[in-house]
Amino acid sequence: MDRIYVDHAATSPMHPAVIDKMTTFMHEYFGNPSSIHHFGRESRRFLDEARQTMASSIGARANDIIFTSGGTEADNMALIGVALANRHKGNHIITTQVEHHAILHTCQYLEQQGFDVTYLPVNDKGEVTVKDVKNALTDQTIIVSVMYGNNEVGTIQPIKEIGELLKEHQAYFHTDAVQAYGLIPLNVQELDVDLLSVSSHKINGPKGIGFLYASPSVTLSPLLFGGEQERKRRAGTENVTNIVGFEEAVKISQHTLQKRADEYKAYKQVMVNVFEEEGISFSMNGYLDQSLPHVLNVSFPGTNVESMLVNLDLAGIAASSGSACTAGSIDPSHVLVAMFGKGSDRLASSIRFSFGLGNTAEQIEKAARETAKIVKRLTK
Repeated sequence: MDRIYVDHAATSPMHPAVIDKMTTFMHEYFGNPSSIHHFGRESRRFLDEARQTMASSIGARANDIIFTSGGTEADNMALIGVALANRHKGNHIITTQVEHHAILHTCQYLEQQGFDVTYLPVNDKGEVTVKDVKNALTDQTIIVSVMYGNNEVGTIQPIKEIGELLKEHQAYFHTDAVQAYGLIPLNVQELDVDLLSVSSHKINGPKGIGFLYASPSVTLSPLLFGGEQERKRRAGTENVTNIVGFEEAVKISQHTLQKRADEYKAYKQVMVNVFEEEGISFSMNGYLDQSLPHVLNVSFPGTNVESMLVNLDLAGIAASSGSACTAGSIDPSHVLVAMFGKGSDRLASSIRFSFGLGNTAEQIEKAARETAKIVKRLTK
């Protein structure tokens, strides 16, 4: 059976060039980048070059990049680090109801520590309004965190406009750009964001590595204590092998960004066209165009998400019901609840297809035809 992987928003296969770069590095280098001898300096050189690559990809300075173990740690560091370091300025945090759980669960933890969190609602497309952000601001607000593009439905938030709004406010502005990075051009200066989170395994790099951009104006408390790595912001010997692989993935993704974005947008259209041709009933969750190019979330009325996923897997198609971080959860998607309400039929009938490396237009058409067959069978 030829299996078709359309769950790239959960994780992506490593690019062959990334694997080659990492294995070559592991054969030749092993020094601790904090050591001053030759072996350490060699590792330090790769670390410094990678940091510059990451910084250049978002219009930042090398010193503004903090390597982390992935997007979750970057999100935790942004929120907890800023909250603890700036508690003297206020105890109010603003986020949205549709954030990744790395943000939502961190906010819940901060509430237990005495912080006040406002969770902004979204419309039925998954968008937050700048007006709601403005109305929620107080003189106690110290951080606003709004994701760039939603991992479940692909909706892109008005980040630049929120950044403009917060220019005159003390609050730092954080965006979780894990799903957007590598597919949408991002420039922290143009967006007016103070903090930005990225993960390697979403862009065909290795798992277990990511970075947090923190502007020079940001004061944050470290979450890990030990050595003086990452300019005293994150203790622990840097994972240089993964960082080298991450850098290669960044170079490839930046070089091919527009080409891939156009391809994935076309795949979304192919899928929608097939569903229409097959005459099945379906609804888009979010936008087709004003969204992340690789994410398509569709509701098939009269179906059950668990039955759909099992049948898709039996047909050789790997899709999902939303965030992989909630796999096995019996709770409905918090993103769809925020968009449509707890009583909506869409909560039990929505599937996320997400595209990436290795997919072809032929694959996507086949996946759509198989999906349509399953929908027809389940809605007889």
